[in-house]
Amino acid sequence: MFDKPDDQIGVFRRRIIRPILKTLIRFAFTLVARFEVTGKENLPKKGPLIIIANHFNFLDPVVLIDVLPYATEFIGGTELPGAPPAVRFFPKLWGILNVHRGSVSREALMNGEKVLASGGVLSIFPEAGSWAQVLRPARPGAALLATRSGAQIVPLGLEGVEGIFPFRLGRRAKVTINIGKPFGPIYEEIHGRDGRVRLDEISHSLMERIKKLLPPNKHGYYSDDPSVRLAARGTEIYPWENTMEK
Repeated sequence: MFDKPDDQIGVFRRRIIRPILKTLIRFAFTLVARFEVTGKENLPKKGPLIIIANHFNFLDPVVLIDVLPYATEFIGGTELPGAPPAVRFFPKLWGILNVHRGSVSREALMNGEKVLASGGVLSIFPEAGSWAQVLRPARPGAALLATRSGAQIVPLGLEGVEGIFPFRLGRRAKVTINIGKPFGPIYEEIHGRDGRVRLDEISHSLMERIKKLLPPNKHGYYSDDPSVRLAARGTEIYPWENTMEK
């Protein structure tokens, strides 16, 4: 899939490690969570496909691995703020397309385009981090991939994932996963300063799709209720605006 020296390692991961991880994840979630999934009929049978979802908790990607019927690739940061040290190995073991938040991360975006060009499925969290449990403005990466790839897009709303950890024997957290209808492709040429403005507009439109799949108290920055937006004030600040991940 990728023109990289470690492609054989990537193939081994996809064919051997990932099915094992997916089985272990499913078993673990049967013990600690109750999933309520709506809209499974909205999932296309094949790619190219971009999955977008809100990002409120470090376990969100693991939930997608369990719920989605695809061998999905992820674009994600190099750090896991809020995650316990015992699980920080997981992204490397699964094999994600690393983004150094606070930088352009062209390599990750190019590899994401390759995934989609080969008919694959790419999952991305437009908010680019899980530092709050309400919606925040999207970063431009998801919109950029959407305009360049010509892939369909499927929005997901995840609620209750934060209740899974810390794990407690005998308690199963209720997690709701709402899958929206696919839309797109989005065909647009993005260039220059005006292009960045247009990317922001498309990014906000992606978040509006996710917003419809979450309860009003989770709408945060995108809420129509001034009191909800006021309560979320400050969460819209991107933690890596003036710094870069290692």
